[in-house]
Amino acid sequence: MKMSFKKHLKKFSAVICAVAICMAFTACGSKGSDDKVYKVGMEPTFPPFDTTNEKGDLDGFDVDLMKAIAKDQGFKVEFKSLEFDGLITGLKSGNIDIVASGMWARDDRKKEVDFSDTYYESGLVVAVNANDNKIKSIDDLDKNSKVAAQIGTSSAELIQKMQKEGKIKEAKIYNKVNDAVQDLQNGSVSALINDKPVTKEYMNKQKGKIKIVGNPLNKENLGIGVQKGNKELLDKINKGLANLKKSGEFDKLLKKWNLN
Repeated sequence: MKMSFKKHLKKFSAVICAVAICMAFTACGSKGSDDKVYKVGMEPTFPPFDTTNEKGDLDGFDVDLMKAIAKDQGFKVEFKSLEFDGLITGLKSGNIDIVASGMWARDDRKKEVDFSDTYYESGLVVAVNANDNKIKSIDDLDKNSKVAAQIGTSSAELIQKMQKEGKIKEAKIYNKVNDAVQDLQNGSVSALINDKPVTKEYMNKQKGKIKIVGNPLNKENLGIGVQKGNKELLDKINKGLANLKKSGEFDKLLKKWNLN
């Protein structure tokens, strides 16, 4: 039985409308994905936030967090390894677009970088050789003490201030935390001041080598950094972070990296 021309036209029009509606819904659900690739800078000797896996690829909580935020907000990321004291410089020069490297969103840094909402609260601790029973807190460091810290960090600024004030013998600054930990183990330095979760990670990896003494020295709110004035990217990061916390994905990442 043949359909009339009008019926054919009506049927064709209905199909076109259905396709248009589906395309509209698909576009709405894509979260405005534009395939933009943002370069994320990090310093990879700062586990569990930033490290490398068995294949030599960048890994850690910050890597997983940025991948999850990117997926939620419809953009892509690639990761670059930099020295910690070069991260803000790289951001300002445009070499990278984002800093995700366990960075404390301090007031002085906020003058150069716009930070996301806090994603983790950390703090500095004093670590010593596991066989050292003399140093029980920062108050036990003296004019004979050589103290280690990573370059460009609040801990480096702290021990440099202590040396200037004559409270310790020497402030030894390292490019990489693992080198400082190695010197702490072999007795080249008396103590290491570093972020608590990072120090605990090194303790877990090399059991019986180093230990934390005393109480945390401060509180540090960690944030993800972008170029000053890049509100569009900052809003994406904050929205993605909020969505991950709401969905429970953020807590899963904390648990995965022993940060909960």
